[in-house]
Amino acid sequence: MSKYSRFFYDYFISSNISESTAEFLNMAILLVILIVVLWITDFITRKVLVQAFNNFASRSSTNFDNLLVKHKAPRNIAHIVPLLITIKFFPIVFYDYPHFEQPIETILKLYTVFLIIWIIRSVLKTFESYFQSIKRLKDKPIASYIQVVMIALWVLGIAVAVVIVTDISILKFFTTLGAASAVMLLIFKDTILGFVASIQFAVNDTIRIGDWITMTKYGADGDVIAINLNNVQVQNFDKTITIIPTYAFISEAYTNWRGMEESGGRRIKRSLTIKANSITYLTDEDIQKLKTIDLISNYIESRQDDINAYNEKIGANKELLINGRNLTNLGVFRKYAQEYVTNHSAINKDMTIMIRQLAPNSKGIPLEVYAFSSDKRWANYEYIMADIFDHLLAAVPYFQLEIFEDISGKVN
Repeated sequence: MSKYSRFFYDYFISSNISESTAEFLNMAILLVILIVVLWITDFITRKVLVQAFNNFASRSSTNFDNLLVKHKAPRNIAHIVPLLITIKFFPIVFYDYPHFEQPIETILKLYTVFLIIWIIRSVLKTFESYFQSIKRLKDKPIASYIQVVMIALWVLGIAVAVVIVTDISILKFFTTLGAASAVMLLIFKDTILGFVASIQFAVNDTIRIGDWITMTKYGADGDVIAINLNNVQVQNFDKTITIIPTYAFISEAYTNWRGMEESGGRRIKRSLTIKANSITYLTDEDIQKLKTIDLISNYIESRQDDINAYNEKIGANKELLINGRNLTNLGVFRKYAQEYVTNHSAINKDMTIMIRQLAPNSKGIPLEVYAFSSDKRWANYEYIMADIFDHLLAAVPYFQLEIFEDISGKVN
């Protein structure tokens, strides 16, 4: 009998209790006392450590210590003190039951392993939050790297736990694990591919948190809100969340709109389809009417003077409009559209502004507006584009042109 635990044993023996019962009661009382001491010690240690960290954080200029408290690193570290007390005193409690000593020692070793993992996890989560609070690192896939370290840590921890339970050497364990590497690769295929993708994200800067991406295959169209080891989370514009495998971004096609957002404008590229049979040469009467349109009056005068001078020079027979050079209603409308878009207050004048005629097709002649809005916000961009095309669609009849429309089948 240990001299540290004789007090209760001697008391029970003096009360005419059998030796075996006295040993059991002695162990039970010592166990209860140890549990109470551990609870009190854990409570006090946690309070002291957390308060110390809070006091230090209040005087510190860095945010790192605040994040340590947030991720419960001091609380987890505080559990070390009760663990050390347990390791020291559990042999005394179970002195009379030596067959309990081995399994309890194994449990304490396992607890030590996982407590260390949990403390390191708290520190790693702190680093993750700290790095993401730094502006130049905020859009990097920090979470992916932290997850890789955590996976390696858990693999090592589980390996140590297996070694503790089975009592085999760690070298033998990893030798056996190497033989099962093909199975492990299959199990962790997505994780490995995700890690490779995360490295490519960082090296090539192809995708960041906050980027607006479009990935049609997965129905994603919105902002990247998280990049993890296994998936990328995209918040669509209807506020739904699309989860995409990380490795898909190195094997599938997607659109990253960052270039547009960092440029001076957002591209407008849309066309009107003009009916081919509405395109004609302009008569003198038509030209006089169109001169009253402010945006193109100077252009028509200047252009018509050049055309008249050329036609006189070559002696063109103007009894037929096809002879010589002539203005067409489509050409004048194209110039009008150019002037209107160029003078629009919401268009970026430092970027390409072009009204171009595309190749004719079965529906007519597409006339495309190619420009960039100064405001890149989606709602405002759509408003600007609609405002431009509202005006152009309403302006088409003034040039004796018609917009192509499929026959609806409705009888008037």
